[in-house]
Amino acid sequence: MIELVIADDQSLIRMALRNLFNSEDDIRIAAEAADGQEAWDLVSRLRPDVALLDIRMPGIDGLEVLRRIGRDANLAATRVVMITTFEVDDYIFDALSNGAAGFVMKDAPPEDLLRAVRLAAAGDSLLSPDVTRKVIDAYAERGTGNGKPHPKLGDLTERELEILRWVATGLANDEIGGRLFISPATVRTHVGKLLSKLAARDRAGLVAIAYRSGLDIPEV
Repeated sequence: MIELVIADDQSLIRMALRNLFNSEDDIRIAAEAADGQEAWDLVSRLRPDVALLDIRMPGIDGLEVLRRIGRDANLAATRVVMITTFEVDDYIFDALSNGAAGFVMKDAPPEDLLRAVRLAAAGDSLLSPDVTRKVIDAYAERGTGNGKPHPKLGDLTERELEILRWVATGLANDEIGGRLFISPATVRTHVGKLLSKLAARDRAGLVAIAYRSGLDIPEV
Protein backbone atom coordinates (compact mmCIF):
# COMPACT_ATOMS: atom_id res chain seq x y z
CA MET A 1 0.00 0.00 0.00
CA ILE A 2 1.39 3.40 -1.04
CA GLU A 3 0.96 5.99 1.72
CA LEU A 4 0.25 9.39 0.15
CA VAL A 5 0.00 12.96 1.45
CA ILE A 6 -1.60 15.49 -0.88
CA ALA A 7 -1.26 19.25 -0.53
CA ASP A 8 -3.06 21.94 -2.52
CA ASP A 9 -4.63 25.20 -1.40
CA GLN A 10 -7.64 24.73 -3.70
CA SER A 11 -10.36 22.65 -2.09
CA LEU A 12 -11.76 21.54 -5.45
CA ILE A 13 -8.36 20.20 -6.50
CA ARG A 14 -8.00 18.32 -3.22
CA MET A 15 -11.47 16.85 -3.65
CA ALA A 16 -10.66 15.71 -7.18
CA LEU A 17 -7.40 14.14 -6.01
CA ARG A 18 -9.15 12.50 -3.08
CA ASN A 19 -11.77 10.95 -5.34
CA LEU A 20 -9.13 9.74 -7.77
CA PHE A 21 -6.81 8.08 -5.28
CA ASN A 22 -9.56 6.68 -3.05
CA SER A 23 -10.73 4.62 -6.01
CA GLU A 24 -7.41 2.74 -6.13
CA ASP A 25 -6.69 -0.37 -4.07
CA ASP A 26 -2.94 0.20 -3.78
CA ILE A 27 -2.92 3.88 -2.70
CA ARG A 28 -4.07 5.31 0.62
CA ILE A 29 -4.35 9.03 1.35
CA ALA A 30 -2.73 9.38 4.76
CA ALA A 31 -3.54 13.10 5.06
CA GLU A 32 -4.43 16.28 3.18
CA ALA A 33 -3.00 19.78 3.57
CA ALA A 34 -4.31 23.16 2.44
CA ASP A 35 -1.04 25.08 2.74
CA GLY A 36 2.71 24.54 2.81
CA GLN A 37 3.21 24.66 6.55
CA GLU A 38 0.49 22.09 7.13
CA ALA A 39 2.01 19.94 4.38
CA TRP A 40 5.43 20.04 6.03
CA ASP A 41 3.99 19.24 9.46
CA LEU A 42 2.12 16.23 8.08
CA VAL A 43 4.96 14.89 5.96
CA SER A 44 7.54 15.24 8.73
CA ARG A 45 5.24 13.43 11.15
CA LEU A 46 3.76 10.73 8.91
CA ARG A 47 6.74 10.06 6.64
CA PRO A 48 4.61 8.96 3.66
CA ASP A 49 5.91 7.07 0.65
CA VAL A 50 4.92 9.95 -1.64
CA ALA A 51 4.03 13.60 -1.10
CA LEU A 52 2.01 15.20 -3.90
CA LEU A 53 2.62 18.94 -3.52
CA ASP A 54 1.28 21.99 -5.29
CA ILE A 55 4.15 24.32 -6.15
CA ARG A 56 2.34 27.51 -5.10
CA MET A 57 0.65 27.50 -1.71
CA PRO A 58 0.08 30.08 1.05
CA GLY A 59 2.71 30.46 3.75
CA ILE A 60 5.63 28.36 2.63
CA ASP A 61 5.31 27.08 -0.92
CA GLY A 62 5.72 23.57 -2.26
CA LEU A 63 9.34 24.20 -3.21
CA GLU A 64 10.26 25.06 0.36
CA VAL A 65 8.49 21.93 1.60
CA LEU A 66 10.49 19.97 -0.99
CA ARG A 67 13.76 21.52 0.22
CA ARG A 68 12.94 20.67 3.84
CA ILE A 69 12.16 17.07 2.91
CA GLY A 70 15.49 16.85 1.08
CA ARG A 71 17.38 18.11 4.13
CA ASP A 72 15.69 15.74 6.59
CA ALA A 73 17.46 12.39 6.85
CA ASN A 74 14.32 10.87 8.40
CA LEU A 75 12.47 11.55 5.13
CA ALA A 76 15.02 9.99 2.79
CA ALA A 77 12.44 7.42 1.66
CA THR A 78 9.73 10.00 0.94
CA ARG A 79 9.42 10.84 -2.75
CA VAL A 80 7.97 14.14 -3.90
CA VAL A 81 5.81 14.77 -6.95
CA MET A 82 4.97 18.39 -7.73
CA ILE A 83 1.66 19.34 -9.33
CA THR A 84 1.55 22.59 -11.25
CA THR A 85 0.45 24.52 -14.32
CA PHE A 86 2.65 26.03 -16.98
CA GLU A 87 1.79 29.44 -15.58
CA VAL A 88 4.48 28.68 -12.99
CA ASP A 89 7.01 26.88 -15.17
CA ASP A 90 9.75 29.16 -13.78
CA TYR A 91 9.57 26.92 -10.72
CA ILE A 92 9.64 23.55 -12.42
CA PHE A 93 13.37 23.33 -13.05
CA ASP A 94 14.01 24.45 -9.48
CA ALA A 95 11.78 21.61 -8.31
CA LEU A 96 13.80 19.06 -10.29
CA SER A 97 17.07 20.55 -9.06
CA ASN A 98 15.93 20.29 -5.45
CA GLY A 99 15.12 16.61 -5.57
CA ALA A 100 11.55 16.32 -6.83
CA ALA A 101 10.86 12.92 -8.31
CA GLY A 102 8.97 14.74 -11.04
CA PHE A 103 5.95 16.85 -11.77
CA VAL A 104 2.49 16.54 -13.26
CA MET A 105 0.26 19.16 -14.80
CA LYS A 106 -3.00 19.80 -12.95
CA ASP A 107 -4.95 19.20 -16.14
CA ALA A 108 -3.20 15.90 -16.83
CA PRO A 109 -5.35 12.80 -17.43
CA PRO A 110 -6.13 10.87 -14.22
CA GLU A 111 -4.02 7.93 -15.37
CA ASP A 112 -0.95 10.22 -15.52
CA LEU A 113 -1.40 11.23 -11.89
CA LEU A 114 -1.80 7.61 -10.83
CA ARG A 115 1.25 6.58 -12.82
CA ALA A 116 3.25 9.44 -11.33
CA VAL A 117 2.54 8.37 -7.76
CA ARG A 118 3.14 4.68 -8.43
CA LEU A 119 6.40 5.25 -10.27
CA ALA A 120 7.60 7.69 -7.62
CA ALA A 121 6.91 5.13 -4.91
CA ALA A 122 8.86 2.55 -6.90
CA GLY A 123 11.79 4.94 -7.41
CA ASP A 124 11.42 4.86 -11.18
CA SER A 125 11.01 7.62 -13.75
CA LEU A 126 7.75 9.50 -13.83
CA LEU A 127 8.64 12.48 -16.00
CA SER A 128 6.41 12.14 -19.04
CA PRO A 129 8.36 12.81 -22.25
CA ASP A 130 6.01 15.51 -23.55
CA VAL A 131 6.09 17.51 -20.32
CA THR A 132 9.85 17.08 -19.89
CA ARG A 133 10.43 18.22 -23.45
CA LYS A 134 8.29 21.32 -22.94
CA VAL A 135 10.17 22.25 -19.79
CA ILE A 136 13.57 21.81 -21.42
CA ASP A 137 12.45 23.83 -24.45
CA ALA A 138 11.06 26.60 -22.24
CA TYR A 139 14.32 26.97 -20.35
CA ALA A 140 16.40 26.72 -23.51
CA GLU A 141 14.46 29.63 -25.00
CA ARG A 142 15.21 31.73 -21.91
CA GLY A 143 18.86 30.79 -21.85
CA THR A 144 18.56 29.39 -18.34
CA GLY A 145 20.73 26.36 -19.05
CA ASN A 146 24.34 27.46 -18.61
CA GLY A 147 25.88 24.71 -20.73
CA LYS A 148 28.59 24.16 -18.08
CA PRO A 149 29.33 20.42 -18.01
CA HIS A 150 29.06 18.56 -14.74
CA PRO A 151 32.60 18.04 -13.36
CA LYS A 152 32.17 14.25 -13.42
CA LEU A 153 30.73 14.08 -16.92
CA GLY A 154 34.12 13.08 -18.32
CA ASP A 155 34.11 9.98 -16.13
CA LEU A 156 31.15 8.52 -18.02
CA THR A 157 31.48 5.90 -20.72
CA GLU A 158 29.95 6.58 -24.13
CA ARG A 159 27.06 4.25 -23.29
CA GLU A 160 26.46 5.94 -19.93
CA LEU A 161 26.43 9.33 -21.63
CA GLU A 162 23.92 8.00 -24.14
CA ILE A 163 21.72 6.65 -21.36
CA LEU A 164 21.95 10.00 -19.54
CA ARG A 165 20.62 11.79 -22.63
CA TRP A 166 17.73 9.36 -22.86
CA VAL A 167 16.95 9.59 -19.14
CA ALA A 168 16.63 13.35 -19.67
CA THR A 169 13.72 12.74 -22.04
CA GLY A 170 11.69 11.28 -19.17
CA LEU A 171 11.38 7.82 -20.67
CA ALA A 172 11.21 4.86 -18.28
CA ASN A 173 13.78 2.04 -18.35
CA ASP A 174 11.74 -0.25 -20.59
CA GLU A 175 11.11 2.58 -23.05
CA ILE A 176 14.80 3.52 -23.19
CA GLY A 177 15.70 -0.13 -23.63
CA GLY A 178 13.32 -0.37 -26.56
CA ARG A 179 14.93 2.62 -28.26
CA LEU A 180 18.46 1.28 -27.76
CA PHE A 181 17.66 -2.43 -28.24
CA ILE A 182 18.89 -3.38 -24.77
CA SER A 183 17.06 -4.86 -21.80
CA PRO A 184 15.38 -2.74 -19.09
CA ALA A 185 17.69 -4.43 -16.57
CA THR A 186 20.72 -3.18 -18.51
CA VAL A 187 19.29 0.33 -18.56
CA ARG A 188 18.65 0.08 -14.81
CA THR A 189 22.27 -0.90 -14.24
CA HIS A 190 23.52 2.08 -16.24
CA VAL A 191 21.17 4.43 -14.42
CA GLY A 192 22.50 3.16 -11.11
CA LYS A 193 26.05 3.89 -12.25
CA LEU A 194 25.03 7.37 -13.40
CA LEU A 195 23.46 8.14 -10.03
CA SER A 196 26.65 7.06 -8.30
CA LYS A 197 29.15 8.75 -10.60
CA LEU A 198 27.25 12.04 -10.80
CA ALA A 199 26.16 12.01 -7.13
CA ALA A 200 22.53 12.51 -8.16
CA ARG A 201 19.74 11.75 -5.71
CA ASP A 202 17.40 10.32 -8.33
CA ARG A 203 16.44 10.33 -12.00
CA ALA A 204 15.09 13.87 -11.81
CA GLY A 205 18.54 14.93 -10.63
CA LEU A 206 19.99 13.31 -13.73
CA VAL A 207 17.58 15.32 -15.87
CA ALA A 208 18.79 18.53 -14.23
CA ILE A 209 22.44 17.55 -14.75
CA ALA A 210 21.88 16.68 -18.40
CA TYR A 211 20.18 19.97 -19.09
CA ARG A 212 22.64 22.12 -17.14
CA SER A 213 25.52 20.40 -18.90
CA GLY A 214 24.10 21.45 -22.25
CA LEU A 215 23.69 17.91 -23.56
CA ASP A 216 21.70 17.29 -26.71
CA ILE A 217 18.47 15.64 -25.60
CA PRO A 218 16.93 13.20 -28.11
CA GLU A 219 13.53 13.95 -29.59
CA VAL A 220 10.81 11.56 -28.44
